[in-house]
Amino acid sequence: MRYELYYWTGIQGRGEFVRLALENARASYTDVARIEGDQAIMPFLRGEHAGALPFAPPFLRAGRLLIAQTANILAFLAPRHGLIPASSASQIYAMQLQQTITDIVAEAHDTHHPIAVEQYYEQQRAEARKRSASFCAQRIPKYLGYFEQVLERGDGHHAIGRRHSYVDLSLFQLMSGLDYAFPNAMKGLRRRTARLRALRDRVADRPNIAAYLASERRIPFNEDGIFRHYPELDES
Repeated sequence: MRYELYYWTGIQGRGEFVRLALENARASYTDVARIEGDQAIMPFLRGEHAGALPFAPPFLRAGRLLIAQTANILAFLAPRHGLIPASSASQIYAMQLQQTITDIVAEAHDTHHPIAVEQYYEQQRAEARKRSASFCAQRIPKYLGYFEQVLERGDGHHAIGRRHSYVDLSLFQLMSGLDYAFPNAMKGLRRRTARLRALRDRVADRPNIAAYLASERRIPFNEDGIFRHYPELDES
């Protein structure tokens, strides 16, 4: 099957979690907006296509299916591409972990847009500094401490059982994004996140992922995406 991925151009965003799964599997896919522009997304959001109605990107077209929401897309792809054990318990647990990753990604976004998505960062800079101080001091350690426990209670190397899964890919992206956006805060957590850092390195070394990261398909982190580096929000 050839997939069609729909996500905004120029940023990694939530679409990157889906890209990593597709690239890891060497799946055949088209990143539609990067070819046709963001206007290719809009007819779906206006309800001009029959079938499921997505609220926002990312969404994936797989044959006649149109699947939205990052965690939902990953749960669809995982059993088809060897990214989750077959047991229902493993699949439910993976979704639980992915939804928790979704939560911290949303909180990371809100550090630079704490009041309104519609306003520019420059219009809410003071509030962003307060939000980021709490995020760095309280929320990042809490979330990463939880995921460290997840790895410790497993085999120490994988989030799910003893095999690579889409949750490992998502944890790689989470750690990479936080390192970009909050290098000072993350440096202070280095000793407390040893398992997560080792997992990130192992994922980066996977042949298909390494090839993707070295390619033009991997959009660099930037100050238009979810993970943004503003030095004034990373003071410690």
